Amino acid sequence: MSNTPPVPAPVITGAQRPWIALLQGFIASLLILLGSVGVGWIANGSPMIRNQLVIDMRTQGVGVITSTIMLTLGAIVLLRSWLRLGQRLSGWTTGSLRTVVGAIVLWGLPLLFAVPIFSRDVYAYTGQGRLMAAGQNPYTTGISSLSNWFMLGTDPSWAENRTPYGPLFLWLSRGVVAITGGQPDLSVLLFRALACVGVVLCVIYVPKLAALHGVDGARALWISVANPLFLVSFVASAHNDGLMVGLSVAGIYFAATHRGLLGVVLATASIAVKPITIVLLPFVGLLWAGHAAGWGRRFLFWAATGLLSLAMLLLMGLPRNLGLGWTWALTDTTPGYTGYSPSGFGGQMLEALGNAVGLDGLSIGNGFRTLLTVASMGIAAWLMLFGDPKQVVRRMGLAMAAVVLLAPIIQPWYILWFLPFLAVTGIRNNWQIKACYVVIAFFVVFGAQDQLFVWGFVALPVATGALSMAVAVAGVVYLLVVDGHTRTLMFSREAETDLPPVTSR
Repeated sequence: MSNTPPVPAPVITGAQRPWIALLQGFIASLLILLGSVGVGWIANGSPMIRNQLVIDMRTQGVGVITSTIMLTLGAIVLLRSWLRLGQRLSGWTTGSLRTVVGAIVLWGLPLLFAVPIFSRDVYAYTGQGRLMAAGQNPYTTGISSLSNWFMLGTDPSWAENRTPYGPLFLWLSRGVVAITGGQPDLSVLLFRALACVGVVLCVIYVPKLAALHGVDGARALWISVANPLFLVSFVASAHNDGLMVGLSVAGIYFAATHRGLLGVVLATASIAVKPITIVLLPFVGLLWAGHAAGWGRRFLFWAATGLLSLAMLLLMGLPRNLGLGWTWALTDTTPGYTGYSPSGFGGQMLEALGNAVGLDGLSIGNGFRTLLTVASMGIAAWLMLFGDPKQVVRRMGLAMAAVVLLAPIIQPWYILWFLPFLAVTGIRNNWQIKACYVVIAFFVVFGAQDQLFVWGFVALPVATGALSMAVAVAGVVYLLVVDGHTRTLMFSREAETDLPPVTSR
């Protein structure tokens, strides 16, 4: 007999029962689904409007208030479920990846059937598909040229706007309209399916890309895909950004594993969905060239990457003479700013200060915002040219972060453009993950109260925006003050293990 003492069985504590967080998150998603019926975005021409349950939830004050509370509470509970899942899987042992994938599926399933929330852009996709079906060019013609465009759910701000999307997405929109005939509800489901293709690509390739960098794939997937902002934005809202991000993550993975040609094709497909990912293209060239490449080889592969991508985009734009009409979105940015962006807030402060001392505050504010935009381009160019050749993906994520965070306008889902690339290269368990918690929580709370649809004739004792904000603030206070589990995430001073160094390309 062996004299080796038996290994004691591990003690199963509350922090090792991830199924509890999975169940809570599923309930939260169901609350969001139910709340969306009352305050989500339904097209006026949708048959759902004539459903008695929908009528009661949207025309009766108690229905609207209940829906608002359910939607906001569901978002807060989903946020807590995500945080608690990370705590329960803190050891990131074997089986954690399967658990995180299970959470994404379980929490995302009810959102597949939700009325669009946090945004109504998905209805504009249908309008652009209808423009294509009518033989018109969405790069030169607004949706208002179509009959019945408003009844199909499109926000009036899209009426005269040119589309900022790439040719591939326009052809996909044309295909959706060909299948649905422009019926708004079926179109939403198909656009949501396209967004979910991107989600699936992220689920597949985020762990693979993380493994190349010596980072735990389950943790990277939990940070970047299982978080509530990702699920709400790319499943419930059906943003085409989901497909864009999925294609870019897959393209970067193939470029980083010596399959540069496929990487360029997928990255170009991402640009052809939404052109902003053109920022990633030079880094694809670097990955294709290899970390040991000298300057001559780098410039050769940059040229090859750019020419191949341009050729593909030109081919996609040949039918209907779409050409390179999408380039306007890169050169003619949307006017205005969001008050919570560094550019927007800083510009406001400088404008007020300038006015206070008798200067042209408006020009000062605009100049500051322009300066930050130019600075973001400079940072991206520097990161492209210089830095550790074995940390190209990290440099790429930081370049995209600079472009997003220093822009005048930041929509909540823009954060998700670069989060996967930071997650796969390592977000440490210190101020970095805490900053991630704060940003995701802020945008989840902001979106919950910012995008609620209520008919003007419905009499309410309290505005839905104020009610939603009150519920959200109460939820955040609970997470930060009352809940002993989540409170430690922000205020614990325990020393935590650093992530391993980046070792791949």
